[in-house]
Amino acid sequence: MSVPYTEPAMTESYCVVDSFPKDFGYGVEEPDMEGDLSSADSKPRILLMGLRRSGKSSIQKVVFHKMSPNETLFLESTTKIYKDDISSSSFVNFQIWDFPGQLDFFDPSFDNEMIFKGTGTLIFVIDAQDDYVEALGMLHLTVSRAYRVNPEINFEVFIHKVDGLSDDHKVETQRDIQQRANDDLVDVSLEKLHLSFYPTSIYDHSIFEAFSKVVQKLIPQLPTLEYLLDIFISHSGIEKAFLFDVVSKIYIATDSSPVHMQSYELCCDMIDVVIDVSCIYGLMADGSGCAYDKESLAIIKLNNTTVLYLREVTKFLALVCILREEGFEKK
Repeated sequence: MSVPYTEPAMTESYCVVDSFPKDFGYGVEEPDMEGDLSSADSKPRILLMGLRRSGKSSIQKVVFHKMSPNETLFLESTTKIYKDDISSSSFVNFQIWDFPGQLDFFDPSFDNEMIFKGTGTLIFVIDAQDDYVEALGMLHLTVSRAYRVNPEINFEVFIHKVDGLSDDHKVETQRDIQQRANDDLVDVSLEKLHLSFYPTSIYDHSIFEAFSKVVQKLIPQLPTLEYLLDIFISHSGIEKAFLFDVVSKIYIATDSSPVHMQSYELCCDMIDVVIDVSCIYGLMADGSGCAYDKESLAIIKLNNTTVLYLREVTKFLALVCILREEGFEKK
């Protein structure tokens, strides 16, 4: 099969990584590689699929390339398979394949075996603000075909653009989509196929949290990391600890206590503040140096006795902790 694939048009500010310096990121996208989608590559593969204008490309640009959500309004529709190599560390190291919404599974040139065999995760994006009947039909067709080729795939459903819905409507929409999707699977005896559902929006931290949970399933060291973080907080005054990928603000591991969105947002905001301040005061006079390196360490005390603590772990990983001021002073 020869599936066309290209690098999509980018806005002028695409190379500007918000508060990050230009060399602080995942590197450039791979060039066109016509017909080379089946190249031997040990990296886990994440497929982004869904109908046209559901927000697939916007998600990828906001999470992994720091594009402003407002800039995604100018992105053109994806017309060919777009492959992005995400290589930040030994823990977050995978490929994302962005598929066009008009993909036809009944096209003789579409090779299910080659596409799905080496896939670790399939993310299907549904526009929650649109009539999702057609999207549910495509979801069923996509996951059922993928499951028959590779039952080990993690199937994730992003109920996207929920920022435009009220809280009650958001809950009802998620419940309805989840019920219909699972009923469709039961009707064809695919009860063993598990779908995970996440309400998401690029205008808040929900998309980063959802992608965090998706990526964690691809990290074989995750149980060990969680165990080590549990030991770490049990021998300190720390209430919550995250291991963050600094560029994307995906947390690749946390301790076993529940994750509260407010705590996660605080840690994400702290990373932004640290990089912003480091870009201003941490570089050499001639602009050389790096805004995030082995010397990176920050402590922020909030007015509610909460203390945020950040420390560099590797070039792209940071340990971010939440603790109380009295616990911090004791240590």
